[in-house]
Amino acid sequence: MSRAQLALRVSDLEASITFYSKLFGTEPAKRREGYANFAIAEPPLKLVLIEGEPGQETRLDHLGVEVESTEQVNAATGRLKEAGLAPFEENDTSCCYALQDKVWVHGPGQEPWEVYVVKADADTLGKSADPAAVGDRCCTSKAAEPTSVSASASAGCSCG
Repeated sequence: MSRAQLALRVSDLEASITFYSKLFGTEPAKRREGYANFAIAEPPLKLVLIEGEPGQETRLDHLGVEVESTEQVNAATGRLKEAGLAPFEENDTSCCYALQDKVWVHGPGQEPWEVYVVKADADTLGKSADPAAVGDRCCTSKAAEPTSVSASASAGCSCG
């Protein structure tokens, strides 16, 4: 089953968890320091909450599509390349407390989109060591190299 992902950067993680638990009638599937995610069945949604700066308004961090396998990520990568987009691939990436394979592109308004699969749970958030390269998204790749200059700017995080 594929599902859409919405990742929000929130200033008050506990208040956000309380609100979204009530809104969707479910508790988070995963909670860690500065992080929570909801695996919502109806509507099929992965809602990710990432703790941001206190006092700032909630804002979009990134969007995504969670898929079931690396093969589906690879198929999406091929489709995006054929469509003339500049995808950035990350494999075996430790990100948001999960080991993932993923591919990134930016929409026309520079909104980051990813297609990803969660391969395993991880013990660390996986914050980027180079925020300039990936914005303020929560992840960095252990193995991937950008395929172009514009692709390096589209790296980010799927929050498993």
